[in-house]
Amino acid sequence: MSIFKAYDIRGIYPEQLNEAMAEKIGRAYIEFTGAKKVVIGRDMRPHSAPIFAAMAKGITEQGADVIDLGMCSTPMSYFANGTLNADGSIIITASHNPGEWNGFKLCRAKAVPISGATGIMDIEQIVKDESWSKSDTTGAVSTYDIGPEYGEFLRKHAKLDRKLKVVVDYANAMGSFESAGIEELFDIIPMYKELDGTFPNHEANPLKLDTLDALCAKVKETGADFGAGFDGDADRCGFVDNEGNIIPMDLFTALIAQDILGNGPATILYDLRSSWAVKECIEANGGTAVMSRVGHAFIKAQMREHDAVFAGELSGHYYFKENFTAESQGLAFISLANLICKSGKTLSELVAPLRKYYASGEINSKIADTATIIAEIKSRYSDGKMFELDGISVEYDNWWFNVRSSNTEPLLRLIVEAKDQATMEAKRDELLAVIRG
Repeated sequence: MSIFKAYDIRGIYPEQLNEAMAEKIGRAYIEFTGAKKVVIGRDMRPHSAPIFAAMAKGITEQGADVIDLGMCSTPMSYFANGTLNADGSIIITASHNPGEWNGFKLCRAKAVPISGATGIMDIEQIVKDESWSKSDTTGAVSTYDIGPEYGEFLRKHAKLDRKLKVVVDYANAMGSFESAGIEELFDIIPMYKELDGTFPNHEANPLKLDTLDALCAKVKETGADFGAGFDGDADRCGFVDNEGNIIPMDLFTALIAQDILGNGPATILYDLRSSWAVKECIEANGGTAVMSRVGHAFIKAQMREHDAVFAGELSGHYYFKENFTAESQGLAFISLANLICKSGKTLSELVAPLRKYYASGEINSKIADTATIIAEIKSRYSDGKMFELDGISVEYDNWWFNVRSSNTEPLLRLIVEAKDQATMEAKRDELLAVIRG
């Protein structure tokens, strides 16, 4: 299996991804982009430092300079890319993957992502062929601490009238770097803050809701205003209300939209898998709601196309125009706190009006021939309002669904929402019978 994926480069260390491979990828990245100044950050995994050294060697021997950020979150690397006027950036991380994994998220200038369709496959070919040109000059490595500037950037957005009590689950990973500049604004109750690339307490993946169990319990125990649980590289976060209930990540998009739209009308993107309640909330608060397809590279391009100020994805990625149209969980954290303060309501009270429909959650089915199934679904549900932004979405008066192929695995992903529980369950089961045969 190739380490060159649809959205990043990722593999097991050292069998699939090691120092020799990192050096080659560094050379190929420069050959492909022509970058002269590259920002590189890394996570806390013990092999991230030697991988950085090898990658920096490859990049500098191709004649480009490296700005070493040291350990930082992925959103901080995007911020550094833009604010330091770099030609590109690389963050060394395997995000929520277990400790033996590592990888690279690649960007051009202004944090524009390089995906499989826009360069990762080209870089893979250059690595395979070792077809980089020889440079007459050697670049230099310098160090830069982006933390203070990122913290100042986050604090500028805070409109808080009190110190909220917040439980933060750092998952032994990079959340402690992402939130470092704003922790003084809150009464923080920390969980699992010590850096440990073996993830001794739980997987750093808030999409797996059981990883949030301890956070939910601690919020209830301490009477906190909310809880936040970061993933491994802190470009995703799961949030919990004051009663210890997990906030669905699409509904969290609607909450942040309310804070942002308090500053005036703006365009906001929402993941096509989101509840009807999200579009309704954006529009009710004076915003223009634009549906987006799934995947950070697509969403970031669509944000630029529509000059959107914010986008939310069902996977817990939240994108802000101010951070070069990239993720910032620090800004999501601040926006939520702003909304709680200015509304005078508890978080559970703010979420309650959004919990108006019944969703299945995303259901995966392993399917070898996805095209045949999708064709059958198109035929069977042709009486609904159909669109094909990403897979097939069909809307009816009282329910809707989306079914799409995975970009990385032989899977079909289904999500169904309805105005009542019985309809949702019936239509979910009906569709799964078609998908699974």
